[in-house]
Amino acid sequence: MGTAPDSVIRDTEGRTVWDLDAYGFLAQECPDTANPSLWRQSRLCSDHGLFEVTDGIYQVRGFDLSNMTLVEGERGVFVIDPLLCAETAAAALALYRAHRGDRPVTGVLYTHSHADHFGGVRGVVTDEDVAAGVPVLAPRGFLEHAVSENVYAGTAMNRRAAYMYGAALPKGERGQIGAGLGQTTSTGAVGLIPPTADITRTGQTERVDGIRMVFQLTPGTEAPAELNVHFPERAALCMAENATHNLHNLLTLRGAQVRDPRVWSRYLTEAIDLFGDFTSLAFASHHWPVWGRDRVLRFLSEQRDLYGYLHDQTLRLLNQGRTAAEIAETIELPPALERAWHTHGYYGSVSHNTKAVYQRYLGWFDGNPAHLWEHPPVESARRYVAYMGGADAVVRRARQSFADGDFRWVAQVVHHVLFADPDHAEARELQADALEQLGYGSENGTWRNFYLMGALELRHGSVGTPTSTVAPDLLAALTLEQVFDSLAIRVDGPRAWDADIAVRFLLPGGERITLRLCNGVLTHVLGSGPAAAEPDAEITLTEADLRAVLLGGVTPSDLAAREDVKVTGDIGALTGLLGYLGAPDPDFAVVTP
Repeated sequence: MGTAPDSVIRDTEGRTVWDLDAYGFLAQECPDTANPSLWRQSRLCSDHGLFEVTDGIYQVRGFDLSNMTLVEGERGVFVIDPLLCAETAAAALALYRAHRGDRPVTGVLYTHSHADHFGGVRGVVTDEDVAAGVPVLAPRGFLEHAVSENVYAGTAMNRRAAYMYGAALPKGERGQIGAGLGQTTSTGAVGLIPPTADITRTGQTERVDGIRMVFQLTPGTEAPAELNVHFPERAALCMAENATHNLHNLLTLRGAQVRDPRVWSRYLTEAIDLFGDFTSLAFASHHWPVWGRDRVLRFLSEQRDLYGYLHDQTLRLLNQGRTAAEIAETIELPPALERAWHTHGYYGSVSHNTKAVYQRYLGWFDGNPAHLWEHPPVESARRYVAYMGGADAVVRRARQSFADGDFRWVAQVVHHVLFADPDHAEARELQADALEQLGYGSENGTWRNFYLMGALELRHGSVGTPTSTVAPDLLAALTLEQVFDSLAIRVDGPRAWDADIAVRFLLPGGERITLRLCNGVLTHVLGSGPAAAEPDAEITLTEADLRAVLLGGVTPSDLAAREDVKVTGDIGALTGLLGYLGAPDPDFAVVTP
């Protein structure tokens, strides 16, 4: 129907957070520096604008990694998955309104707990809108998982996501061409407005702005909290991220908990049974719709068989004694599935998904005692390189392997040189060249990005973390228990071995919480039972003040100076306790030690 007149989406400071024209080069023929299948997928994903799905349902695609869906109601428009950041979501809503009129947003649905499906919510509604009655719907468990995933391990995930999505790579035939699921992640303001209503069961029906919706809960599939939703009056089925035009991840390369392909497959069967007779089109929060009942059923059935096959065959082979790496080299998809474009590994891959299934059932250890207590990477690398005749000899032989086209082996062996001698210039350049070639040949978008990001950082140094989901809204959504847990994982354990500090907080309503740092572990105890140690300080304050002092918004001494805060004992105890907390590193090394 059209796209935005201005191709560049900027934040309030004028910084570019998304460029709609960045992938214009994909219109040309595929070059030798890209896999033709991935090039085709990226070209499709880069199409941007407002698209009509069916009467009254529209999607804005190509404005972020994900799609934003808009369902027209009696008074306004219901928004499904408002992208990753406020800036792209606002631009998407403005585009819709330019073509369909200035309709108010009358509701929001988060289909699942990944940030690219809720982070842009402040671009479509405000806190005042929600307070005035605009509902925000989400699956049961959404808030817990959205917050915990992005805060507990958020720093590491965001650093690895910089590799996975390649947001810092130059766009072009030798650089970033897409991520398979979408193009890349936007770099604007990530936010969160907590849900006002939970979807708690399959078959639950809700009506918002005259729009009738029937929900299917699908926990443990693509996200720990996820749902599909059917629109009976339009015979339309939203599959969230449970059925998209690629093989998805069972363990995303940025890191996450391993997903369950057995459950995933069964929920797809359930979706077919629940909605198949009443559906003439299916759409998702990535990629493009499928129209026609027969095509929808075939699409969902093939997606179901895709995940079921990987699960069952991995279990078959691991029960024959195969290791994860051996299984990944062995499994091939059935020809009927391989022929379907939507089963290709543009985002997930057969290789790393089968390893994920192995990890889910058997963990990291392959059962071989030789692998039970290996040296860590640097110590192993020094020994390998010494055994192979020194760094120069390894690089010399690796150059011959490069000339032979064995880029995979070059990357594997030169890795040891770099971890033994990170400043070895020839090794850095050869490794960058090998990673680059592996990236050029990859059908998987995230593999390409990982390889090219590794090459980029070997040549030019770290680019850091372009996008962070550890945002103020997510911190504000933490429960107090999650706040305490987030502090506990920041304790510098060895430095705190000999510390024994207890601080008790008294909240309005008589709630008592004791934090104790002992043996390098920060524990919290509710109430006054035997697990609550005698405190070195007791502080009476509000929950807001407690959050502020624990999250660094106010110092303990400034807090103690306030008239509405009562301190008994030594406020220095709290200062000392917080002093054992370290800061995560958003710029840690990946391809070097």
